[in-house]
Amino acid sequence: MSPRASAGLGLLALCAVLVGCGRPAPPKAETIQFWALGREGEAVEPLVREFERQHPGIRVRLQQIPFSAAHEKLLTAYMGDAVPDVAQLGNTWVAELTVLDALERLDSHVASSSSVDSADYFPGIWQTNLIHDGLYGIPWYVDTRVIFYRTDLLARAGFPAMPATWPDWVAAMRSLKQLAGGHRYPIFLPTNEWAQPVIFGMQAGSPILKDGDRYGAFADSAFRRGFEFYVGLFRDGFAPPLGANDIGNVYQEFARGTFAMWITGPWNIGQMRAQLPPEVQEQWGTAPLPGPDGDSSRVSFAGGSSLVLFRRSRHAAAAWQLIEFLSRPDQQVRFYELTGDLPARRSAWTRSGLATDRYARAFWEQLQRVRPLPKVPEWELIATRVLEYAELSIRGRTPPDAALGRLDREVDRSLAKRRWVLGRVP
Repeated sequence: MSPRASAGLGLLALCAVLVGCGRPAPPKAETIQFWALGREGEAVEPLVREFERQHPGIRVRLQQIPFSAAHEKLLTAYMGDAVPDVAQLGNTWVAELTVLDALERLDSHVASSSSVDSADYFPGIWQTNLIHDGLYGIPWYVDTRVIFYRTDLLARAGFPAMPATWPDWVAAMRSLKQLAGGHRYPIFLPTNEWAQPVIFGMQAGSPILKDGDRYGAFADSAFRRGFEFYVGLFRDGFAPPLGANDIGNVYQEFARGTFAMWITGPWNIGQMRAQLPPEVQEQWGTAPLPGPDGDSSRVSFAGGSSLVLFRRSRHAAAAWQLIEFLSRPDQQVRFYELTGDLPARRSAWTRSGLATDRYARAFWEQLQRVRPLPKVPEWELIATRVLEYAELSIRGRTPPDAALGRLDREVDRSLAKRRWVLGRVP
C-alpha cells in the first residue's frame, strides 16, 4: 500500500471516530435545574427521568431539599444569583418571591400551551398563583382540610351523616359528649395548628386581612364570630386542649374512640388505611367541613404546592417544557400514586377515579369551595401569631376580644412595610 493510501485510510478512521465520518456530532443536551421539596423531591424522580426520555435534548438536575430548609435556601439562592430554573413552592410562598421580582410571569406561556388549561384546575387553587392579576405559578398538587370521623360513633349519637351547619354540628358533638363521657371527646383540634381558627374565620366571612391586605381583620365581627366558635369547642369540653405532639399515637386514639372527629388533611387517608386496626377500617369516613350557614359557607383554605419558573433562568423554554410535562393529567395521576398528593387538575381526578373514591370524595367536594390565604410575604409570621393568640384564649389566659385586638396590633406592625411600599406605588 502506498504511503498516500495509508494516510488516507488513517484519516478516514479518525473521521469515523470523531464525527461519524462527515455526520454532525449530536448536540449537547441542555441542562435545567429543578428544586423539589420534602418527600416530593424523592417521589418525582421517575417522572423526571420519563421527561428526559421523551425530551432527549434536555437533562434535569434534580435537587431534593427538606421543607424545613427550603425557604431560607430559596432566599439565599436569590440573593446569591444561584436560583434554579424550576422549583416547587408552597403556594403561600409565591407572593413573597413575586415581590422580590424573582419569578417569571406565566400568562403568555399558558396562553400558548396545548397542555396547561386553566379551566381544568380547581378555581380557588388557581387563584393562589394570581398576584396583582399576573400568573406566577402552576398548581402541582393541592391540599385543604376536611373532617375525618368515626361513622359508627356519629350514628350511635343519632347522626347517620355529618351535619352541614354549625348548629347541627354542635348538636352532634353534644350528643357524642353525653354518650362518651369521661376522657373522651367529640373532636380533636390540635392547638399547635393555625388552620382551624383561620378556616372558621373564613367560613364566617372574614377576608383575614383588609384594605388591600394592609391591615389585620381579626378583631372585626366576621373573624370574631369564627374565633369564638372555635374557642367555644374547647370551653364546652368538646375538644381537648392538646397539640398533635401531646398524643402518643393519634391513630390509635382515633381507633379507641378517644375522639370521634378530626379536622386534617389528605395525607391521613393513607395513614388511616395503614394504621387503623381491621375492625375499625369500615367505621370511618370523611366529609366536607360544616359551615355556619350551610353550603355557601362551607369553605376551606386553598393549599398545596405550585411549580414556578425563575426569571434568571437561561433555559426558560426547556424549563417550561418540564412544567408542562409535570402538569399533564396522566403525570398528575402518576404523582398521586407515588405520593398520595391530590392532583391539581380535575381531569386527573375523574381519570383516576379519585372523585368518587370513598375517602377522597370529600376532598373533591371541598376543593370546589376553597379560598386562597392572604397573598402577602408576611403570611407565615401572621399564621404563627394566630396560633399563639388562639392558644392563649383556649387556655383561658386571654379573652377572645382582647386576644384578637392584640393580634391585629401585631399583624398591623408586621404589615407596616407593605403599607409603606404600597403608599408609594403610583
